Amino acid sequence: MDVDVLIFRALALLGLAILVAIAARRLKLPYTIGLVFAGAGLAVSRIDAGVALTHDLIFDVVLPPLLFEAALNLGWREFRRELVPVLALATIGVLLCAGVVAGGLVYWVGWPIESALVFGALISATDPIAVIALLKEAGASGRLKLMIESESLINDGMAAVLFTTILAWAAHDPSQASGPFPIAVAFAGIAGGGLLVGLAVGFIATLIAGRTDDHLVETALTAVAAFGSFLIAERLHASGVLATVAAGIVMGNLGVLGPQERPNFRLTQRGRTFVLEFWEFGAFLANSLVFLLIGSALAGVDFQREGWRMLALAVLLALLGRAAAVYPIGLAFSCSRWSIPFKEQHVLWWGGLRGALALALALALPYDIRYREDILIVAFAVVAFSIVIQGLTAPFLLKALGLAGRDRVP
Repeated sequence: MDVDVLIFRALALLGLAILVAIAARRLKLPYTIGLVFAGAGLAVSRIDAGVALTHDLIFDVVLPPLLFEAALNLGWREFRRELVPVLALATIGVLLCAGVVAGGLVYWVGWPIESALVFGALISATDPIAVIALLKEAGASGRLKLMIESESLINDGMAAVLFTTILAWAAHDPSQASGPFPIAVAFAGIAGGGLLVGLAVGFIATLIAGRTDDHLVETALTAVAAFGSFLIAERLHASGVLATVAAGIVMGNLGVLGPQERPNFRLTQRGRTFVLEFWEFGAFLANSLVFLLIGSALAGVDFQREGWRMLALAVLLALLGRAAAVYPIGLAFSCSRWSIPFKEQHVLWWGGLRGALALALALALPYDIRYREDILIVAFAVVAFSIVIQGLTAPFLLKALGLAGRDRVP
């Protein structure tokens, strides 16, 4: 494609995103939902956006800046206070959700167990992109906001790791990973490897940044950490999602949000301000691109192939799976210092949106896996329901429960 045409299309998409942002704010609608409708409008009008929604685009271009920006603003002190329930939701909760969805597809639809587990794993990922955007629009704050944000970040990585592990078992040689122990080892290796890469890259980048007073160099190092940790982890067959999250938490808490008594790590005052603004803008660009493309892709999906009953069942199973992840874990912590009020559990359930990561994983499915097209169509249907219906109604749920704008810190 000609460079001039590519630049023109990129500027046109950015202009459309700006118009949608202005209109959404005036109409008091979630910005991301407006982007989805705008993207669908482009597809219906047969206007070529010049770029398509692919696994590589989401993983290599969109996810790193969005994950890094969210992790960069996640304070370790507050995060550590809620670490136990967050980890329970992001690990046990992911397994419970995937199991409920897969079991329902096997029992009611007759899908083979391999295909059902693959779909269950990819749809168990609550998308931090959509969730964080929703929280900003709805005005959620305090402990609830912290739990939803942090759980969605780690949940994202764990679901991706689970998907990779199950896919390796389902699509290649099941005899090599047929037992729970080999699967657990593979799961731990992918997740642990991603975390180690992210911690190492984040620490080294912060250490180098602490030895310069140039805010441009400091910002460039954060970009290297965000994309470098992701690419290195993926090259090592570890979790790029968890690597970028870990790198963002390290750089955020040591270099950007860290205390003044750590001069070897602390960024300059101008650097801290510039870094946060740079990544906020980067997240805006990535958000705009991915939701426009999701809307454009949704308009081209042949949902009639599956039938409304199958699509409704998939949505219901996704909601039941999320409920199985939230409420039992909430009950388990009810008599502890990590108790989650029942009202907040409702928000954790309904606000667990599915989005770009689920689609990226579905688009990455090998062509020889059974029911590939069915998985793709059903995944798009669940994501469409999640972004549009749950995204539109979640702010009203927050207000109805008296949680919008409330700052609750234990």
